[in-house]
Amino acid sequence: MAVPAAGGSAGLVRRLGTRDAVVLGLGSMLGAGVFTAVGPAARAAGSALLVGLVVAAVVALANATSSAQLAAVHPVSGGTYVYGRERLGPWWGYLAGWSFVVGKTASCAAMALTVASYAVPAAWQRPLAVGVVAGVTAVGYRGVTRTAALTRALVVAVLAVLAALVVTSLAGADGGVDARALGDDLASAGVLGVLQSAGLLFFAFAGYARIATMGEEVRDPARTIPRAIVLALSLAVVVYAVVAVTVLAVLGPDGVAASSTPLAAAAEAGAPGAPWVEPLVRAGAVAASLGALLALVAGISRTTLAMARDDELPRWLAAVHPRWHVPHHAETAVGCAVAVLVLVTDLRGAIAFSSFGVLLYYAVANAAALTQPAAERRYPRALAVAGLVGCLMLVATLPVGAVLTGTVVLGLGVVHRLVRRRVRRAGGADAADGRGA
Repeated sequence: MAVPAAGGSAGLVRRLGTRDAVVLGLGSMLGAGVFTAVGPAARAAGSALLVGLVVAAVVALANATSSAQLAAVHPVSGGTYVYGRERLGPWWGYLAGWSFVVGKTASCAAMALTVASYAVPAAWQRPLAVGVVAGVTAVGYRGVTRTAALTRALVVAVLAVLAALVVTSLAGADGGVDARALGDDLASAGVLGVLQSAGLLFFAFAGYARIATMGEEVRDPARTIPRAIVLALSLAVVVYAVVAVTVLAVLGPDGVAASSTPLAAAAEAGAPGAPWVEPLVRAGAVAASLGALLALVAGISRTTLAMARDDELPRWLAAVHPRWHVPHHAETAVGCAVAVLVLVTDLRGAIAFSSFGVLLYYAVANAAALTQPAAERRYPRALAVAGLVGCLMLVATLPVGAVLTGTVVLGLGVVHRLVRRRVRRAGGADAADGRGA
């Protein structure tokens, strides 16, 4: 198990209660996903994205229950990296951690690009995205309580904006989602299109992992983490369903698919008598994506910290700031990686690649949950089976480019660990690597 650094190094502090944990998870989910993921999902399945949303929510729920019961037994930083390592062996833990780090780094890039796409014209978007990443990294560097306080304010603001969008847009819409059109889109998209939309929409639900990765900073983790994960996910599902129905009712599936800022387009088209709604939605998109980016940079850095403690990544990344009690080297490294990524990728590619990495991460979580004895189980074993099968199914149906790129990056991670282990052996520093390494 990952353990705090020895030698007098500062450790993480348990400061977060259930409310803060729910807010951090919800802030991670109500970010780029709610403002952008419906567009790529509509291109894959039209209005049948609503069916994909149900599939994504079911898979996310299964994953959440596995993560919750694992986090209650292993309340340390690292999430599924720790669970996989402890219950399946070091290689599985490493693959989970690597998938999480690369997948969530892509998520952060998507959120930074969302901020820019809603805020400024195209020519300014990448420079602004880099500046946003730098600012968020600086905030996270100062401590987790500041992260929670800022995320709480952003979540409240975003929920208010989404409520204004739904009320004004539906009031101006001609009707709801056409059931016949939904049936036609379902037949046209087929199983593959619906599952691909579910895989893309899963990007929007994956933020509840943020709670599990902060196991060392939550008070009473055995009670708090499971409750916070289920509460945050349940709230996010309701919000996503209402917003998806709203934009489809206003724009239709073709209109949603054609827009890179679908909620702003829905506000403009659905509320012509309330011109203040569209700029308000743009501001809400910026706030939501900032909140998600803030939460996820912190979450990635905690997994990086856990992997560095186990010498799976450079030990330099395991440092914890003596005053602010955050893994400051890891946060800085993550911020730099995200800044580079926003310069070389686009929003849809970032979403698909993120889903690839995060779905593999949760596949390992479900496999780890299957090993838990009855005394540690909080939920039926069938949920972990459903989560494992669902994750692998959604990965296989993602866009081909994302699958190929993800496979290459996963392979590079395997090569990295093999080389690192060989170097340690050559230097005489390779300790026993636990079960099955």
